[in-house]
Amino acid sequence: MQPTASESFGAAVNKDLATLRQATAPFQQFEKASDAQWSVAITPCMTDPGGAGAMGFHYGNLGLIDGSVSVDKPELLLYEPEQNGRLRLVAVEYIIPYTFHSRSAAPPVLFGQEFKQNDVFLLWGLHAWVWKGNPSGMFANWNPNVTCANATAVMSMSHG
Repeated sequence: MQPTASESFGAAVNKDLATLRQATAPFQQFEKASDAQWSVAITPCMTDPGGAGAMGFHYGNLGLIDGSVSVDKPELLLYEPEQNGRLRLVAVEYIIPYTFHSRSAAPPVLFGQEFKQNDVFLLWGLHAWVWKGNPSGMFANWNPNVTCANATAVMSMSHG
């Protein structure tokens, strides 16, 4: 899945996105992600009350939440619940808690993008919608193409 026609990131970022896709491709099967330590349920299926879309379930690898980020090791994997009960990998999120990188500090940067503050969870975050197209942009928080309609555990939250 390549960026939309309106998005052009340059060769270095496109190479990093390809690295990310290659690293996370095995996690299309949730069981493989769980076996690889992305097994901690961080949130229910998240949806925006303002209609900007959803994010899905966040599953984390707690060993990676150490204040650093690596293109090929996102801290969180985002899954959309499907009608058949399976989880579909749609995105990743890189996070740095404020305890490692102060809220008042300059935003961390990855893929040439500044992380966004998330005061609800007290962290910096950056989404990358590498497995489901997002008309709002590759690095937007919400994806209008993602839904929590097939989830029983849903969290509605405004998030910039």
